[in-house]
Amino acid sequence: MVDESKNIELTEDDLENKSKGELIKKAGQLRDRRNELNQMASDRASKRDDLNAKTREKVDEAQEHREKRDELNEQVQEHKDKRNELNAEANELFDKVEQLKSDMELDEGKDLEELEEEIEQLEFKQQTEVLSSEEEQELIEKIESKREEYEERKEKLEQNEDLEELVEEAEEVRSEASKHHQKVTELADKAQEHHNQMIEAYREADDIRDEADEMHEKFVDAQEAADRHHEDFVRVQKRLRELDKQEEEERKTERDKKKEEAKEEAEEIYQKFKEGETLDTEDLMKLQKTGLL
Repeated sequence: MVDESKNIELTEDDLENKSKGELIKKAGQLRDRRNELNQMASDRASKRDDLNAKTREKVDEAQEHREKRDELNEQVQEHKDKRNELNAEANELFDKVEQLKSDMELDEGKDLEELEEEIEQLEFKQQTEVLSSEEEQELIEKIESKREEYEERKEKLEQNEDLEELVEEAEEVRSEASKHHQKVTELADKAQEHHNQMIEAYREADDIRDEADEMHEKFVDAQEAADRHHEDFVRVQKRLRELDKQEEEERKTERDKKKEEAKEEAEEIYQKFKEGETLDTEDLMKLQKTGLL
């Protein structure tokens, strides 16, 4: 704020009782302090305007992030809709796959991987364990049976081209849905990033606006103090003009008085002249000055 200890005070007593010289000095002090305060107010107004400009810049920056966020969120929604549409389509296709497998009775029993694993375990047992002839024959028959089951199941699957094509189509649709889901995640992250930057820009704008408001208060404080000093300066100037007028009136009164005294003296000299008295040079000059000779 303004350092009030540097302010110049003016009282009614000062105006009424201080001498002209003292008032001239006071006027100078008021003028200098007024100019100093006006400069201070100007500097503070400039800083306030700069801060307000920075506030607008931050608000504009926040708006840009808001627009970008909203644009990205629209894209997120578009990819979500497409992903959901493709997932629904893929689900329908996989349902058809399951239905087809059910119709082929492929959903009953073990899948190829499981059968292959069982065959490997049986063969490992045959190679590593000591078995009686009966046990070994039984194991060989079991392995053959599993192999036959495996081949039959494999052949049945391979022979059904419709199922393979349907599975491939379903997987392609699911893959396409996954791409859209990945895009959803990627764009949502970017949207969140712009949202965070928007919030930060608005926060910075609020902080700078608070500084601008504080600087405006300081500007008003300095400007009001400058105005008070200007008003007092004008009052002193008015009082000095009044004193000048009084002095002029006093000088005029003194001149009139001296003129009247000179006239009276001249009339006395003139009366003596008319009565025949001899006048010296000084008396003659006085008569000439008043126009009596």
